[in-house]
Amino acid sequence: MLFSDLELHERVQKALAISGFTEATPVQEQTLPLILSGKDLMVSAETGSGKTAAFLLPMIHNMHTQPSPKTSTRALILVPTRELGLQVLKECESLARYTYIKAGLIVGGEDYRHQVNTLRKNTEILIATPGRLIEHINNSNHDFRDLEYLILDEADRMLDMGFGPDVLTIVAECNKERQTLLFSATLEGKSLANIAGEVLDDPTRLMLNSVREKHANIHQQIVLSDDTAHKEKLLIWLLKNETYDKALVFTNTRARAEEFVGKIRVKGFRVGMLHGEMDQRERKHVMSLLKEGKINILIATDVAARGLDIKGIDLVINLEMARNGDDYVHRIGRTGRAGEQGLAVSLIGPDEWNRMSATERYLRVRFEMRTIKELAGSYKGPKKVKSSGKAAGKKKKAGKKSDAKNSAEKQRHRDKKNIGKRRTSSADKSVNDKPVDRSEKRSENKSETKTDIIKDAGFAPVKRRK
Repeated sequence: MLFSDLELHERVQKALAISGFTEATPVQEQTLPLILSGKDLMVSAETGSGKTAAFLLPMIHNMHTQPSPKTSTRALILVPTRELGLQVLKECESLARYTYIKAGLIVGGEDYRHQVNTLRKNTEILIATPGRLIEHINNSNHDFRDLEYLILDEADRMLDMGFGPDVLTIVAECNKERQTLLFSATLEGKSLANIAGEVLDDPTRLMLNSVREKHANIHQQIVLSDDTAHKEKLLIWLLKNETYDKALVFTNTRARAEEFVGKIRVKGFRVGMLHGEMDQRERKHVMSLLKEGKINILIATDVAARGLDIKGIDLVINLEMARNGDDYVHRIGRTGRAGEQGLAVSLIGPDEWNRMSATERYLRVRFEMRTIKELAGSYKGPKKVKSSGKAAGKKKKAGKKSDAKNSAEKQRHRDKKNIGKRRTSSADKSVNDKPVDRSEKRSENKSETKTDIIKDAGFAPVKRRK
């Protein structure tokens, strides 16, 4: 579907034409009419599917068509990270450039007083992270009584980061007569269902570009590694030998990111780092270096995986396997965007095989096994696969037969050794454990009485009472 076929205001259409947007993506094509009709939505859409424009376009159209200059904030967009907030703000300003619609940003790491002024100006669209917005709500800096739209962007990520209670607190401050839109990589999970039940009113569910769908334009590979030192060699080899404009390397922790930035930098690579504990000034500096081409490799944690909008990333390397399937998808989703081809390589150590296998099952894909001959390691994957119950039972029975056979062979061996030898029993021994010669006993006086035998044994005869 072409955007020109949609009933959008001419000023919005002009902004789309200037931005080079002509054809709507599947998520935009299906959600735009529903949002324009006022329906609450739950939408499952992957990163890079065009969901940001999907909710911004109908909002900007309606606000420009029905201006309300004396009202407070008309739309609130909640996002999990500062990076995603900046991305949404940039796209909002681009699509609203020919309208009077203004947008503001409320995220951590920015000047608090400046944000207070932004809230007091009652900008039409407010983009915020839950944590910083809660601070302003506690200080009564907000006014959401006239709110017309509430958007939860990447709701699953907000819940993963522990923002569930904050989201519910914010929702309680919003106008109840509003339209609510929830966008998420997946619509599964109890916590997401609970949030949806609290904030949505009879929503329409749309499953578009599910995270489980295979990324046809991303070549996904795994390389087995022995340990951290081996991973370092593999990473350097890939960065030297693969063809790419920009590369993104993911780690699970800030400490590992800091460790490998130093190791890669000393090898002459132009590399930067991005993690959740950097302040906004540092983040902006790193991103500008990457966009300007002063660095072409970025080592980042999962906090940076969502919200990054960097063109020209051809290579994604998972130095450590992502903790779950959703995080993996958001990592590799940085490449292969807008129909371009991308390569994603995961370095898998002995303690990461199970995580990798779980991700394959979750996404219903099979990663290509790749071997770098120059750096082939000793780890070749799990040595044994657990046998089925029947096979285990047969093995157990076979073991019992084998034990019985061995026992019989041992007995035959003992019998051969005892050939020609006389066996003795406990009855053949006296009280002091010395053997008794029965032949000598038989040669003695046969008239020996029972009493005499008892005396010889050292016992006194028992006297019977009369």
